[in-house]
Amino acid sequence: MRRPLAVAASLALASAMAWTPALGATAPTSATPEPDPVREAQYWLDDYGITEAWETTRGAGVRIAIIDTGIGRGPAEFTGAVVGGTDVSGMGAPDGRAPVGALDSNHGSWVGSLAGARGTGADTGMIGVAPEAELLSVSVGFGSAASVPFTDQIADAVVWAVDNGADVINLSLTTNVPDWDPSWDSAFSYAFDNDVVVVVAAGNRGNGTTRVGAPATIPGVLTVGGVDPSGRASLGASTQGITIGVSAPSEDLLGVSADGRLVTWDGTSGAAPIVAGIAALVRSAHPDLDANNVINRIIRTTRPAPQATASPDPLYGYGLVDAAAAVSESVPTVTANPMGDLEEWIRLFRRADAAPAPSVTAAPVVVDPLPPAAELPPEASPLLPSEETLLYGTVPLVVLTGTAILGALGVTAAVRRIRLASRTPSR
Repeated sequence: MRRPLAVAASLALASAMAWTPALGATAPTSATPEPDPVREAQYWLDDYGITEAWETTRGAGVRIAIIDTGIGRGPAEFTGAVVGGTDVSGMGAPDGRAPVGALDSNHGSWVGSLAGARGTGADTGMIGVAPEAELLSVSVGFGSAASVPFTDQIADAVVWAVDNGADVINLSLTTNVPDWDPSWDSAFSYAFDNDVVVVVAAGNRGNGTTRVGAPATIPGVLTVGGVDPSGRASLGASTQGITIGVSAPSEDLLGVSADGRLVTWDGTSGAAPIVAGIAALVRSAHPDLDANNVINRIIRTTRPAPQATASPDPLYGYGLVDAAAAVSESVPTVTANPMGDLEEWIRLFRRADAAPAPSVTAAPVVVDPLPPAAELPPEASPLLPSEETLLYGTVPLVVLTGTAILGALGVTAAVRRIRLASRTPSR
């Protein structure tokens, strides 16, 4: 199976731009501590209302499932953050903490750090959008090396996350095609039925894809497009499509690798966990809201994107996320998921598969066997007369012919007698 685009694009950019170990090592030169360069580099914290939202909540009491390549065990930024996990690929550790994949093994750690990293101190180190939320690490494997088919992995991962208390699920991956396996119908419906917010990356243009692919096309998920630091659509790191719900930063992002190194990277793989973290903040601040209304608050409190031409827009969705507004503003409640209804989609487009089998309305009836068939007479030659042809053809024909001959003979004899009687005797 083709490797997910969001993963491939992110790796290609991140591997070439790793932060140096000296990044946070500058000693203070005065009584006032110097700002931590790692925190300073996280521009999205202030620009997207996250720092302001922290005045209300930091995500306590909410659990985010990171379905990815696994969150590393070692980094200090994850201490106390990861409370459980599993592996669905057949390649990782039972707790999901052993990074999976030869090339993309750090991807899950980068995603997890954007959602819920704890930092290395009160004001130092990489910190996630919801730094008090709990993380679940569900490791999956991409490509032919995985022993379990990719579609099965995602379905199993979503169900496991729901069963283990996830309030938010993050999927920073795409298949590059709009359709999805029917097994995902049940898995994602299970998440929605259990009041889980599912956040999905839109995918990246950097690998030649211009339209969103599954799971970003599944009705009900909150699909996230990517923008650069100025808020404009990232042409190299975001696709477009009518299923995009909101946009978030996808360029010049930071990430904590499985071995603790900091990297910069691009891609909607990073935009998605920023929004997943905001969903956790909303759920923490409004524990009475269901998943539909959490999504609704996020999309209804967005800021207009500078180049959007519609709402929703195929590049930006409803606009740029605003964490502070999503947490604090007054938003009318809804009764349905504003991103669509998967159950209705299944009813319309999987009707042949979803139709129930006919039920048995009565007990089976035992039918007596038919009598044995009579043996057919030996097949006669078509040149010989049969009983039917003799009875209805030959015999009547002989009788009629004989009668006609006798009648003709009688007439001939009568004519001769008349002729003989009419002759004059000779003298």
